[in-house]
Amino acid sequence: MSKVIAAQIKNILFHDGFIPHKSNAKGSTVIYSRNHPTAKFVRVVVNSGIDAKSGKFTAQPTVKLCYINRKKSWREITTEIFTDPKKLASTIKAQEAAEKFVKSCKHCKAKKFTAKSGNVVCANACWTAWSGKKKSASPKKKNPQKAPVTKRGTFKAVKSPQKVTQKSQRNYPANKSSQRRGQKNLQRFSQEILPGDLVTIEKHEGIKILEDLTGSVLGIVQKVMSNGAITTSWTANTADVKEWMLPVRNTYVADALPAYRFKVLSRKVEWVEVA
Repeated sequence: MSKVIAAQIKNILFHDGFIPHKSNAKGSTVIYSRNHPTAKFVRVVVNSGIDAKSGKFTAQPTVKLCYINRKKSWREITTEIFTDPKKLASTIKAQEAAEKFVKSCKHCKAKKFTAKSGNVVCANACWTAWSGKKKSASPKKKNPQKAPVTKRGTFKAVKSPQKVTQKSQRNYPANKSSQRRGQKNLQRFSQEILPGDLVTIEKHEGIKILEDLTGSVLGIVQKVMSNGAITTSWTANTADVKEWMLPVRNTYVADALPAYRFKVLSRKVEWVEVA
């Protein structure tokens, strides 16, 4: 069975113009790649999951985009996506679409990637050519604050006065029971989200949509749990939305606070109110 799956993967990649690499520096499986259909210096890279020696299917395939810089080094510009062999073709198309969401360097127009330090930098490292020419101004020295000296010559510590707030001006947390009663009257919405869906996000406040981030955030749903929890591989995020703010469930409560919810791009599906 593993050899049958391996033959199916090879057939998909062959008809899509992929070429096998001679070696894999990070493992024993066969790597395939080809040029991106529209972007220059960008390669679509597929780890086939096929063992190079036995020819059997041994691991889940992955797809990513790499940018080839001036020194012929390959830089990963999108997150590597794990996929099922049956969905390999659609995952390749989704990664190709994610290229337009990758930021470019304003100086040399090369794509940016996330370095080992966690910083998003130019793939050509063009800043190294001109950053050394800038001379940083010498920092001003700050005069240290001197502690008062007593008559005997010893230093005396200065204590900052503590401000006491009057009881009438103190703020106390709201009663939790009243908060729970308010949440019972809120509307609850649900949406059918399936593994493999191409998704983006919407910023909402209650049932009002504040912002559609279709052109800035893109992801592929990896797993949907029975309790509604969703695992998503976010391939692009140019909107500077923090990772902890991205949606993780197929339900949400329409409260008065701004939040983010899923929006499915690969098929037509709407949010529906549930009891």
